[in-house]
Amino acid sequence: MELANTLRQDGESRGGVLAHLERLETQVSKSRKKLEEPQNAQALEARIHELKRLRDKLRAEVKQRQARVKASTANVEPDQILEISEQEILERKQENMKAILQAYRFTGISGKLTSRGVCVCISTAFEGNLLDSYFVDLVMEKPLWIHHHSVPVFIPLEEISAKYLQTNTRHFLFVLWEYLNAYSGRKYQADRLQSDFAAFLVGPLQRNSLCNLLSFTYKVKPEGQSFPFCARLLYKDLTTTLPTDVTVTSQGTEALPSTWEEQRAAHENLFFTKPLHQVKGNIALSAPMTKVMGFQKNLSRLSGQGPFHLTRTTDKQVFRVKSTASRF
Repeated sequence: MELANTLRQDGESRGGVLAHLERLETQVSKSRKKLEEPQNAQALEARIHELKRLRDKLRAEVKQRQARVKASTANVEPDQILEISEQEILERKQENMKAILQAYRFTGISGKLTSRGVCVCISTAFEGNLLDSYFVDLVMEKPLWIHHHSVPVFIPLEEISAKYLQTNTRHFLFVLWEYLNAYSGRKYQADRLQSDFAAFLVGPLQRNSLCNLLSFTYKVKPEGQSFPFCARLLYKDLTTTLPTDVTVTSQGTEALPSTWEEQRAAHENLFFTKPLHQVKGNIALSAPMTKVMGFQKNLSRLSGQGPFHLTRTTDKQVFRVKSTASRF
C-alpha cells in the first residue's frame, strides 16, 4: 500500500512540473511579443514619415515646373504659340518638297525654292522629243496653295488640287504631270499629222483645245482610184496618248470593194495601237503595196520564168521589176 501511494505521488508531482514548465514557456512567448510590437510600430512609423517626405518633395518640384512654364508663356500670346507650331509644320513641308523635287528631277519635274515656297517646273516629252514646259508656283502656308501657274485652262488643275494638294503633294505633282504630258503628246501627234501628211489629208484636221477629239478625212489612191476615209478619234482618258474610241468610215454612199473594207478595218486597228503620225505612214504604204504584190503575182504567172523581185526606187511608190529566175 505504501509503495502504491509513493508512485501515485511521484506521477502527480511530475505532471505538475511539466504543466508548470508549459505555463512558463507561454508567459515567455507573450512577453517577447509585447517587446517586439513597439519595435515594429516604430519601423512602420519611420517608413510613413519617409514616404510623406518624398511626396512633399515631388509636389514642390511639380509646382516649380508649373511656375517656370507659366512665367515663360506669360509674355507670349496664344496666337504666337500657334504660329510657332505652324512654322514648324511648314518647315517640314519644305524639307519634304526638297526631297520630292530631287526624286522627280529625272522624270521631268524640277523646281527651286522661292521666298514664298517653291516653283515647280513640269517638262513634257513624247518619243524622245522634248515638248512644252509648265510651271506651278506653290506657297508654303497652311493650307498649301497655288500662287501662279502656266497650266492650260482646259487641264483640270482645280480638281487635281482639291484631291491631292493638301494630303499628298507628291501624288499631286505626278497626276498633274500625267495630264500635261499626255496633252503635249496628243498635240505633237496632231501637229505632225497636219504638217508631214498635208497632201494625204482631204481638208483641214479638226481638233479641240484639249486634243482629245480629232476628226479628219484622208485619201488612198491605187491606180487613179480615190477612196477617201473619214476618221474620228476620241481620247476619253486624258492621261493617255492613244485613243480609246476609233471610228473609220468611207466617204460617200457607194459600197466599198471587199479589199478596201478590209483596209478600213485594218486602219481602225492601227489607230488604236500606234501614234497618229506613224499610222499615217503605214496607211500610205498599205494600199499601193496591195496592188503591187498582185501585179508581181500576175507577172510571174504570165512569164512562167519564176518569181520577180520588186524594189522601191523613190519615195513616190515607183517600183523596179527585176527577174530572179536563171538566165537562158
